[in-house]
Amino acid sequence: MMRPILSSLLIVTAIVFSAMQMHAQDVVPKQSGSYTKSITNTLSAWERTARRAEEAIEAGRASTSAFEELRSQLVTWRENFLVAQSTNAGSIKTLQSQIVALGPKPDGVEEAAEIAAQRIDLEMRMAQLRAPAKTAEVAHSRADGLIRSIDEIIRARQTDALLERGPLPLNPLNWAKAQTAIKLSSNSVIKEVRTAWRSPTQQVILKKNLPVVVVLLLISVVLLLRGRHWMERLTQAVQVREHSTGRWVLAFVLSIAQVVLPLFGVLLLIEAIYATELVGVRGDNALSAMVGMAVAFLLARWLGGRIFPKSQYVIPPLNLEPAMRRKGRFFSGAIGLLLGAGVLVTEVSRFDSWSIEAFVTTMFPVLLLVGYGLLRLSRLIRRHVQNERVDGEERSYRNRIIYYLSRIVLVLAIAGPSLAAIGYFEAAKSIVFSTAMSLGLLAFLLILHRMISEIYALVTGNAEAAKEALIPVLISFAMVLVSTPVFALIWGVRVADLTELWTRFKEGFLVGGSRISPSDFLTFAVVFAIGFMITRLIQGTLRTTVLPKTKMDVGGRNAIVSGVGYIGIFLAALVAISSAGIDLSSLAIVAGALSVGIGFGLQNIVSNFVAGIILLIERPISEGDWIEVGGQMGYVRDISVRSTRIETFDRTDVIVPNSDLISGMVTNWTRGNSVGRVIVPVGVAYGTDTKHVEGLLRKIAEAHPMVLANPAVIFQGFGADSLDFEIRAILRDVNWMLSVKSDINHEIARVFSEEGIEIPFAQRDVWLRNPEALHPEPVKPAKAPAKTPRKGAAK
Repeated sequence: MMRPILSSLLIVTAIVFSAMQMHAQDVVPKQSGSYTKSITNTLSAWERTARRAEEAIEAGRASTSAFEELRSQLVTWRENFLVAQSTNAGSIKTLQSQIVALGPKPDGVEEAAEIAAQRIDLEMRMAQLRAPAKTAEVAHSRADGLIRSIDEIIRARQTDALLERGPLPLNPLNWAKAQTAIKLSSNSVIKEVRTAWRSPTQQVILKKNLPVVVVLLLISVVLLLRGRHWMERLTQAVQVREHSTGRWVLAFVLSIAQVVLPLFGVLLLIEAIYATELVGVRGDNALSAMVGMAVAFLLARWLGGRIFPKSQYVIPPLNLEPAMRRKGRFFSGAIGLLLGAGVLVTEVSRFDSWSIEAFVTTMFPVLLLVGYGLLRLSRLIRRHVQNERVDGEERSYRNRIIYYLSRIVLVLAIAGPSLAAIGYFEAAKSIVFSTAMSLGLLAFLLILHRMISEIYALVTGNAEAAKEALIPVLISFAMVLVSTPVFALIWGVRVADLTELWTRFKEGFLVGGSRISPSDFLTFAVVFAIGFMITRLIQGTLRTTVLPKTKMDVGGRNAIVSGVGYIGIFLAALVAISSAGIDLSSLAIVAGALSVGIGFGLQNIVSNFVAGIILLIERPISEGDWIEVGGQMGYVRDISVRSTRIETFDRTDVIVPNSDLISGMVTNWTRGNSVGRVIVPVGVAYGTDTKHVEGLLRKIAEAHPMVLANPAVIFQGFGADSLDFEIRAILRDVNWMLSVKSDINHEIARVFSEEGIEIPFAQRDVWLRNPEALHPEPVKPAKAPAKTPRKGAAK
């Protein structure tokens, strides 16, 4: 019903637009009356739905199912109104451009009559085009408010149900009611079977279908009794022969048959029972519940077998002894069976309209046993943490999480049955059953994570690297995010709440009058990624194919490649924004306000960015240049947008902000060419022939292959200890300055030694004013006092 309404809204939008165009051309549409009637009918239907919802919300007496049905209708209306808000968007944009082309109204001067008439006509058409979107926006807001009110009522009812105290399951008076309800339901099923058996028609049908029933029963019994056992043996045989990634994946696939074959046997058994034609209405309800019971039991047993494996050749997820793993498998299957039994009791009680006392009393043993199973599983989980612990070391992050999980499960396993015992059965059922299903989902996610890691190792061929690989972790993290709604459903969140969150997410948010949705983000990301890849492709082509064939130096080529990268990224962003349909004009005010604050916070970054652009354009330095800036000297290795990396002669990297290279003093030793000068100072002893020394030094400089013609030898002056000379030579490549200086010094030492020329070193004479202080007079020892004899001593 709602889909035709949506179609009619879109048709009405197109008709309104056509009618406006015809009005501008003085043409009257032929079917305007039918179109107006369609619009009136649509608005009337919406008004009736909205009023009915408002009356139900105000009264608050409708059932929860009635509220859910009413809410689904409002959601459909809201979706239609959201789509209708973009009605005539293209036409409105065209009219806006026409109005802008006319320019603003002149102040104090009368506008030309033709232009004024055209302006009035465009403004009237603009108002008509905007009317449907405004109407849809108001209706969308109304529908959204009604949906919120219904959600509040339903949530309040759920909370009241959880906090409501009901009958006590330990009250002996309720035991008889439970026994009576169970007996009545059982007798009803038996009565249906007996009634069908006494019917001659049913007996004829049974005899006719007896071969089919026997075959189905035989197959189902074989699958139920031996199917899982066969697949277990096959799985263990695959894993025993060799422990490898491929065999683990194969064993995992085969283990799924441990669920499929018994489940197929259950379905065949139920089909055989149906083939007897002895099943009545109550029997059909019980058999349907038994399918869910079988699924819960088989899945729980399969999860227990993967988390607590029987085979010793499989690395278990939990570090437990074989006896402990055996207990884990038992309690996992038992919890699954009990959860299925709870489903069966719930369906039977709902169909036969049991009293609340009978239902609570019957379900209490199931709840108690599930809590006990959770208690034992929590102890096994804690045992794993104890086995993993190493003396003197802290628990790992994973083991800490597992330890806290075991404590939480322990508390919930005790709290649930305790609440049920004092009458809070709904809260207890929600806690215990949700905890059990959450543990099962966590176990399933753990198994999937192992499977993803093994498949990644199988694809890459490196099992050790796969353990620390990032891709399996990201995939597992994505799966955890996807499973979040499932956890929410387990713990009582309504499907409508999840769909409402998804609807809010899809609608996006308004910024400056422009709605930005996740689809816009996705379009922007895809288009920008394509533009970015094209830019990188062009950069690679220029760097490796085009520019090397030109006569440009390395710095110029790097500047062009970097410039193309910046321009390409900028254009890719513009195209992506346009493709996503984001109206930048509506964001101009917001962007202007943000730019002021961002400008202050990112002032240095923007300054360095602009300086980087200047460096790429003016190229005062290039990659490979030998520069000195801020007391640091080295080669330029990389010029980025924000900073420049310099490799010093100590082989360390110095990151220099680009603004320092523009505003500070920079010495570029190799700018333009590599020719440079080296200065080698040398001193000789006083009394040496200076002309002879000058000639020797000139010959030494001219003999070096890196020195260009006409090196200069300067007699600098008379030093404190020597006659000071300098060799000033122009080198072919200044990068060899230190090497050339070392070679010249070696040659000077050799030649001066052969010529007997002394290279002096500093000497100082030290005079002491009072040398006697160095020889003090010896101190005479003091005389020892005479000893006096003691009294009574022998003389």
